[in-house]
Amino acid sequence: MDIALPLLIVRLVIGLGFASHGAQKLFGWFGGYGLAGTGGFFESLGFKPGKLFAGAAGAGELLGGLLLALGLGGPIGSMLIISVMVVAILAVHLSHGFFASGNGIEMPLLYAAVGFTFAFVGFGAYSLDAVLGWNAVWTPALDWLFVGLGIVGGLLNMAARRKPAAQPAA
Repeated sequence: MDIALPLLIVRLVIGLGFASHGAQKLFGWFGGYGLAGTGGFFESLGFKPGKLFAGAAGAGELLGGLLLALGLGGPIGSMLIISVMVVAILAVHLSHGFFASGNGIEMPLLYAAVGFTFAFVGFGAYSLDAVLGWNAVWTPALDWLFVGLGIVGGLLNMAARRKPAAQPAA
């Protein structure tokens, strides 16, 4: 069986879904809060200035998702996806357990796992990397480098986070 079509379907679903989260943050599309609203949320999490961190997260989601959907840039999109999801898992979802129904880590972990997988599996024949002849460029060493940079980038974002102020008792 040719795996190119299943890879394309997963890339489109995950990549466009992920990119839409970036569009929510950056432009307020698809019911999102835009940069101002998302920036306020990021500030409440201790990421200051909130608009800067929201813009970086939104850009990472938009670009990472589009690169994945298009099958372009090998592990670069995966790096962006992993970086943003490391922050989401650690800053927002980890304290809520596993399941998405309780705002747990399930969804961001799935996005990160798909990003990780495509970094090593590649995009298949129905991708811009294949059309441009770039598949051979992405070696296992580069795959690991970009995955590692994604993890480190997420952890550096967490290190830049300031502890959120305690909320006064009501």
